[in-house]
This record gives sequence, structure tokens and C-alpha cells, in this order.
Amino acid sequence: MVLDGLRTAGYQESTVGQYEKTIRALTGFVAARGGVYTPALGAAFARLTVSPRTGRFSAQRRLDYNRLVALLDTYVLTGRFDLATRKRGGGGPRPASEQFVALDASWEQDMADRGLAPATRAAYGRIARAYLVFLEDQGVTGLDGADGASVLAFLESLTERWARSSLFWVVSNFRPFLKFTGRTDLVDAVGLAGVRRSHRILAVLDDADTQHVVQACTGPAVSARDGALTLLALTTGLRACDIVALRLSDIDWRGATVGIVQQKTKNPLTVPLAALVLARLADYVLDERPASGDDHVFLRSVAPYTGLADHASIYRVIAQTFRTAGLAQVKAGTSFLRHNAASKLLAASVPLPTISAVLGHASQESTSTYLSLDADRLLECVLPVPVGGRS
Repeated sequence: MVLDGLRTAGYQESTVGQYEKTIRALTGFVAARGGVYTPALGAAFARLTVSPRTGRFSAQRRLDYNRLVALLDTYVLTGRFDLATRKRGGGGPRPASEQFVALDASWEQDMADRGLAPATRAAYGRIARAYLVFLEDQGVTGLDGADGASVLAFLESLTERWARSSLFWVVSNFRPFLKFTGRTDLVDAVGLAGVRRSHRILAVLDDADTQHVVQACTGPAVSARDGALTLLALTTGLRACDIVALRLSDIDWRGATVGIVQQKTKNPLTVPLAALVLARLADYVLDERPASGDDHVFLRSVAPYTGLADHASIYRVIAQTFRTAGLAQVKAGTSFLRHNAASKLLAASVPLPTISAVLGHASQESTSTYLSLDADRLLECVLPVPVGGRS
């Protein structure tokens, strides 16, 4: 039934074969334990991530085993196989104690009731759950057992996998949850961590590199989808979440514009499309885009043909396009391309309010960050050094 469903949905035969191999392994595992599949057995099977051939952890085995178990569990619960794609990461580890599970659910409901954007809710929820799991690892199963020292220890534990310069964003996502708990001592502890925002000088593409990217996007080495997506990000500075959510009805083909409601700010935004971007979009929609009932502009290139999952999908497309353009050393993504778009507008002497409108900032103050890209304009703000006399 699984294999028939995969083939009907249009999965590649190589993927179907990989599922078939995993099904054989699961069949043997379940047969040795009574012959009846249960979610508990599935969870035990999914934990078999060490390859018996090498004796080491296998990322491929983890992927294959987890996705099959997830598929079978949905069948046990709903009576059908759910082939919908899931976002990467799954929201991180989750707490197991009764109190923390209830607290996590209450936090999620509170964020939903306040109408926070999905991306914001995901970021806030992930860091909150990570803290609760950290507490459980310390033997704490209720918030009453937490103190300010636990907050500091948790943030310190993150330095093993987070750069110090990134901790500001962690704290920004963490503080709302602590306020939600009503524990002012925990909120105060975050301040004691002394995490400060770093203001780095933002890199941009020079004209030659920009030309390389444009040539790659319009050439045969890059698919129409990837070329259109990269050009769209390069010329408009749209956020990744807005590119993921973009629908066919958002494109005004005659007016050469895209009109959206921004995922982050909920503000309406209309941006012009350059002729080159519009042409590449048309190439994709007319000649390459899979037939699908999903009306998102950019779809997965393999079955199931649904919209892209999240910002990580956008980053991979842009990074691969840059590698094809010979710019593998550039860490490209929509954030980088937003900075780049801002620098080009500044260089063209476009006023900050206009740049703020084009980039979809909720506040013009957010746009002032990009002044660090324009050395000439910054120099205009420097007072001359007095010569002679008293200063």
C-alpha cells in the first residue's frame, strides 16, 4: 500500500526502492517482536541509527527509518498515508514531563491567540522547548524547580553549537517565553547573561559577481525554477518566508509586479519585477513547473509537488545557484541578498523611506542598519578636524 501510494503520487522509482528496502527491514524487526506493528515498535525501530556494517551512526538510516515510521504512524492514527512534506528539524526536541508538556502547549496556544507569524512562533517555540528539555536533563520536571542559574547554564550550553554573535537572537526569542511564565527572576537572569547584539559590516556583491549570478540564472546550467527564485531574491530583497508563500495569483503579469501581504509584518507590499525576472518566471510557470493543485509559485522539483517547505529550501536553491555561478565562497541566502539590494539602492541615492518601503520594513529605523554598507554617505556625516587654534 505504501509503495502504491508513492508511485501514484509521482515519487521517483529510486525513492520507492529505498522505501521498499526499509519496509523489509521493518518487517523483520516487527516479526521478531510479535508480528503486529505499533507506534511504540516504530519508535524503537527508528532509534536503530547505527549501521551494523560500519558500527557507526548512519544519517541515511536515520532518514529512511524515521520517514517510514512517520508514514505508518499516520496510517495507524487516521487510516490513511500522509505523504505531505514536513519542515526540517521538526521543531527540535520536546519535553516529556507532564508539567512541561502542558506548559509548552499553553505557550503555543498563547502565541496563536496573539496572531504571531508562523516563523516567529516556530522560533519562539523551539527555544522554549530546548530550555524545558535542558531542565529535564538536570532532573527538573516542573518550572517550580527552575531558577535564574538554570537560565544562565542553558545559554552557556548553547555556545557549543551557536556562535557567540548569534546568541542575541537566541535571547530575543527566549525572553518572550520567560515573560509568559510570569517568572520575573528568570527574565532578570537573561539580562545577567550580558548578551549584546553585534553590528557587523555587511558584505555585498560587486558588479562582476552580480553579472556572474545573472548569467547563471538565465543559462542552461540552472533550472528555470532556481533561476527565477534567485533573481527574484536578488532584485527585490524579498524575505525567504514571503518567497515560500508566494502564490500564482500574487503575480501581476501585465503590470510586472508582485503584490503580497508580508509574513513577518502583515503589511501589504507591492514590488516591481524586472523584465529579466518576469521572463524567467514565465519560463518556469509555462514550461517547467509540475502539474499540481498547489497554487504556490515555487514547487518541489520531485514528488510530492507541493510548495517549498521553509527558508532552508530557499537557502539551498540560492546557494546552489551561486556555486554554479562560480561563487561558492559567498554564503548566499535571502538575508544576504536583502542587504545587497539595500546597498544598490543606497548607491543609487534612493532615500531611506523608499528603501524601507521596497524592503517591507515595519519601521524606517530598521533600514538605517544598511548605512554601514555606504561608506561615502557615512563619510558625509563626519565633522572636519579643526586645523590650528583650539578645538
